[in-house]
Amino acid sequence: MNCEGKMSSVYMKIEKIDIGKNPLFLAPMEDVTDSPFRQICRKKGANIVYTEFISSEAIIRDSDIALHKMHFEEVERPFGIQIFGGREEAMSGAAKVAVANNPDLVDINFGCPVYKIVKKGAGSACLKDLDMMERMAGTVVDAAGGLPVTVKTRLGWDDKTIRIQEVGMMLQNVGVKALTVHARTRCQKYKGDARWEWLKMLKNTPGLEIPIIGNGDVTSPRLAKKMFDETGVDGVMIGRGAIGNPWVFEQTRHYLETGELLPDPTIRERLELCAEQLRLSVAHHGEKYGVIIMKKHYGQYLKGIRNGKKLRAAIMEEKEMAPVLELLLNFREEKLYAVA
Repeated sequence: MNCEGKMSSVYMKIEKIDIGKNPLFLAPMEDVTDSPFRQICRKKGANIVYTEFISSEAIIRDSDIALHKMHFEEVERPFGIQIFGGREEAMSGAAKVAVANNPDLVDINFGCPVYKIVKKGAGSACLKDLDMMERMAGTVVDAAGGLPVTVKTRLGWDDKTIRIQEVGMMLQNVGVKALTVHARTRCQKYKGDARWEWLKMLKNTPGLEIPIIGNGDVTSPRLAKKMFDETGVDGVMIGRGAIGNPWVFEQTRHYLETGELLPDPTIRERLELCAEQLRLSVAHHGEKYGVIIMKKHYGQYLKGIRNGKKLRAAIMEEKEMAPVLELLLNFREEKLYAVA
């Protein structure tokens, strides 16, 4: 076990919601952060979790899919519903529906870089029109009726439009209670390095008092600590690094508190947690879709296992839960060896 210096604790609150010391957030990710995965991540130490982003237009149309995405279990609290959209009226209506589902907070997505979202004036498109962003955020705050509203965004549309300090103050002034920043521009999408220096500048903005959560390129305990140390953010959000590796939260928590690195989970632990998520997925989505949606998680759970590709190929052929569980749980330990 490796041991390094532990860090001092930062205690974070969003309004009356106690988030904890040096909090770790699960990033909202499309087709990933459903209730089963959120439950697993909370169990493994994520301090707060969010739905994947949900279209405000779908919500106000009473779309069954949108309403299903809002469903959560009590064990997920503190829990946020994330909404996106390009029309103030739709965002207002969606916020009211979200609040009626009794989450702990509502989060606005002002950061998604995907073209199909941006072309509708939603997601990171709002970074090109800060007046619209301000109106949209204020509309959601008003519609939320006192429930905390938070925002997730990016540094700017491109390098020429980085005004994240101005954005932070603007959002604080309209009543937003916390701000998460993915430290890339929209034009970067997910390429290149996240630019954490902007998180430090944002955190040091005179007059900015709301909590700042940093996001981008945190995939390990050491990188989480590095972000806390180098930027001074109040919390760290982990996204892709948690897919198939929910242990990243408990490993990071232990490292922040003790300076020690926990060992990686054993192969058996990986297979058993994967099976647990599958059971939750079927309970939440029904057997057909519950089995289908899990297929995007197997690759990461089985990554680096000798014969893991063969196991995954066999699992992908199955359409029911029972044979998948049998394959996972009966994959004999003595036949498994980590790839060097």
